[in-house]
Amino acid sequence: MTFKMKSLPFAVACAVASGALVSVSAMAQTTAPTTGTNVQAPQRVVVTGSLISRSDIEAPTPVQVITADEMAKTGKTSVAEILGELAANGQGALGTGFPGAFANGASGVSLRGLTVGLTLVLVDGHRVASYPLSDDAQRSFVDVSNIPFDLIDRVEVLKGGASSIYGSDAVAGVVNIILKKRFTGTRLNAEAGHAQHGGARTKKASITTGFGDLEAQGFNVFGSIEYRDQEGVRLSQRDDREWANGDYRSRGGYDLRRGVPTALNSFLTPASSPFLYNAAGAGGVNNPANFQFLDPSCNYQLYRAGQCMVRDTWSWIAPPTDNLNVLIGATKKLNDDWTLSLKASMFERNNENNRGTPPAFSASTFAGFTTYNNGVLTPGVGRIADTRLPANHPLNRLGAPARLYGYVNEAGAGITSQNESRATRYAADLNGSAAGWDINAAIGYSKVKTDIDYSGYVNRVELYNALISGNFNPLGGNTPGVLALTAPRFSNTLESDLTYVDFAASRDLMQLGEGTLKAAVGFHYHNKEQNSPASPLTANGAVANTSAFVFGEETNKAVFAELSANPIKSLELNASARYDHYDTYGRSFTPSAKFKWSPTRTFALRGSFDKGFRAPNASEVGNAGSFFLFNGINDPILCPDGNRNTRGNVPAACGIQPTYVQTTEADVQPEKAKSYTLGVILEPFQGLSATLDYYRIKMTGQITSAVSVPGFTPNWVRSPAVPTEIADGNGGTFLGTPSVGPIQYGPTPYINVGGVETHGLELDLSYRYRAGAWGNFRAGLNFAHTMGYEIDTGSEKIQLAGTHGPSAVGGNTGNPKNRANLTLGWDRGPLTVTTTVNWVDKYSALDPSVGANDCSTAAHDVAGRTMFDLNGMPESYCTIRSFASTNLNVTYKFNENLTLKGSVLNVFDREPPIDVATYGSAGNNLSQYNSAMHQAGAIGRSFSLGLNYTF
Repeated sequence: MTFKMKSLPFAVACAVASGALVSVSAMAQTTAPTTGTNVQAPQRVVVTGSLISRSDIEAPTPVQVITADEMAKTGKTSVAEILGELAANGQGALGTGFPGAFANGASGVSLRGLTVGLTLVLVDGHRVASYPLSDDAQRSFVDVSNIPFDLIDRVEVLKGGASSIYGSDAVAGVVNIILKKRFTGTRLNAEAGHAQHGGARTKKASITTGFGDLEAQGFNVFGSIEYRDQEGVRLSQRDDREWANGDYRSRGGYDLRRGVPTALNSFLTPASSPFLYNAAGAGGVNNPANFQFLDPSCNYQLYRAGQCMVRDTWSWIAPPTDNLNVLIGATKKLNDDWTLSLKASMFERNNENNRGTPPAFSASTFAGFTTYNNGVLTPGVGRIADTRLPANHPLNRLGAPARLYGYVNEAGAGITSQNESRATRYAADLNGSAAGWDINAAIGYSKVKTDIDYSGYVNRVELYNALISGNFNPLGGNTPGVLALTAPRFSNTLESDLTYVDFAASRDLMQLGEGTLKAAVGFHYHNKEQNSPASPLTANGAVANTSAFVFGEETNKAVFAELSANPIKSLELNASARYDHYDTYGRSFTPSAKFKWSPTRTFALRGSFDKGFRAPNASEVGNAGSFFLFNGINDPILCPDGNRNTRGNVPAACGIQPTYVQTTEADVQPEKAKSYTLGVILEPFQGLSATLDYYRIKMTGQITSAVSVPGFTPNWVRSPAVPTEIADGNGGTFLGTPSVGPIQYGPTPYINVGGVETHGLELDLSYRYRAGAWGNFRAGLNFAHTMGYEIDTGSEKIQLAGTHGPSAVGGNTGNPKNRANLTLGWDRGPLTVTTTVNWVDKYSALDPSVGANDCSTAAHDVAGRTMFDLNGMPESYCTIRSFASTNLNVTYKFNENLTLKGSVLNVFDREPPIDVATYGSAGNNLSQYNSAMHQAGAIGRSFSLGLNYTF
């Protein structure tokens, strides 16, 4: 098999040319507890994915370990950024650069491209509360963006199924974030940085202090506080770049900047000045007499020439965030055999997100909002049949009823949310030995509370009444009282909490063959509640369609067991099984079998078989619902042929993104999976180690929205027919009343259908060389190749590896076949130099899963983007090119106490490739880059400097 990696060799050459080399994370290891002095690592360790301790760090299943030191050497200041660049992280990952996400502000990991809902995230080996806003209002996940950077001891990434140990969600793998357990002394850390092209100014500081020697004094107590503040990056700070500019005319498309009239909007669009338009006037949009501009800064000639454009100054490429994290830990030796550890933490994240544009006036009619509460759909709330200003209105000098086009600027710059998310956690772990058993018992409680303040919404009924009565001025200057009615600001609180009890015991049972038969048994209990209401003014339809809401609870009880043996020399066998009972659907049984054969010190063969499952969550079986947009369609009645110029068609009904109402289904069953791995471990000579693993995961009974299944047609609910623009067949329009009204929404339930099968290769290389007086060299490579990614829709199987599919999930992030992380390092004395190269392969803009098989329409068919709709997308945009970002980090240790650190991210200032088929970026049609894959390119080159002092 040949891997085509045209950009990676160039990135490697650049990294070497920069004179920097770095260490790579070991495949599976643990580190000693963090203290002011070095502590000898334990001889036996427990690796994520097993209950039984082992002396060999290479387990039968692949585990990647990223230590705190390695994270610091990346130059990053957020664990979400580090996890987002894992080679194994793929399609469906959720990054903070997507301001339009349901779960705005949060970040999630999607191992092997199976979405954030099929990757289990643990903290200290235990479950924690999920983020109360689910991804796409469906997939429950743990937000990794508010987990403190400086408080992490290491991250263990198990790449493979682990439901036999951990239960639900551990289908694609497990990310176990292990926080510091104890600390002595005091450590101060401060860091600051900024982006070369503006924005992203970052300040971070932390202090950790602790006392007590656990071995000598029998206790240790420590506390840590971390604060991080990062300035946002606006789209307007990068709109001189091709990928951030909405003017596509030079690229064969249309000018989609706000306020520019084009054939796509029938030459009628809100502009920098509000204006009135008489749709019944002779000549239509081509007659200046039919227009009345309210602000003298714009007139008909300027408007038609695109000179009344509204620059996007509100959309974020990277939203501003600040984090405050506090952790307190205490460990007490009860006697020689038993130790009690307690932890309490509070991780708080504040950020701002913005979606869309400033709200616009309703030009001719308002269909009303649809509410969905407790299973009851109510359409047309607040419907206004005719929103035109009458001929006798004081603002109207056209002599006929007129439409009002313009932005309600005083409402705010689009739908903006100020998001404060606070995660609290209390945990107690008891470890010891009794009757020959090693016992680990734990109890804990975690809660995520998210408070959101909203602006940018409009109460259409109040706005229309204020306009008609003359109490609202479209040019601005309205009183606070009027704005409180027409553009209200409101808040909402969402909560998710989880209580768990874990118990595990292990021991050597008997001599068996070349080793001992080891056994472990355990019990798990958790209760999970989600209380995520729709915000008050959206729930009653005053300002919008009902936003996502979830109310639900689940209780899980499970027992599990594991056996490990060496029946013959160099052969390790492992078997485990788990029995789960959920009060929401019933029972699941998940077995697993693993082996590792090491005939020589330099070679080992390993493999595994695992069954897994994902239990339906409250978003799918509880009292829940959401409104969302899906891929663009043509109204089957008002635009049946998709051509907005066909006589009788309604142009506004061509290429629409209709609203869907997602309903729950109590009878959906768990998603089920079978996974296989087979790999080799090589250590041909001292200093070099390598693992190559093949994996295959087949998931069936996928819980999905019915609308994503080909052939599904919802029972469209329409508004009443009203006068609107109808194509005359000659490139113009006339005012008429069509046979039916526009689509208002379509209901769609959750169903179990088809599934996903993915397989690929993962390579990990690590090399260390001591060169005496020349210092120490280290190098490593993590490489992931997706050989296939096939979805089963229930009626056909579709291959998506290397495409943009399945675009319907997780921010439409794309599905490249190859990803890699290269790390190179060199140290000599007090100086350490580290380079990290993150590389993403090219992929196609097409997505066969939604019928997007034609480059000329891919942008619209995959993401509903209209920049090329009438002209056809150029072939050059059908492939999103590969991308590599190179980071450089240099540390100098002046003495045992003081260390200086300097970093440059995206050293070569690489820009992101243009991706016109993603919706997971800022500014809707105005930006065309993939924030999940190429965020480093959007930020550009950035610098930071930091100091670390320990005493």
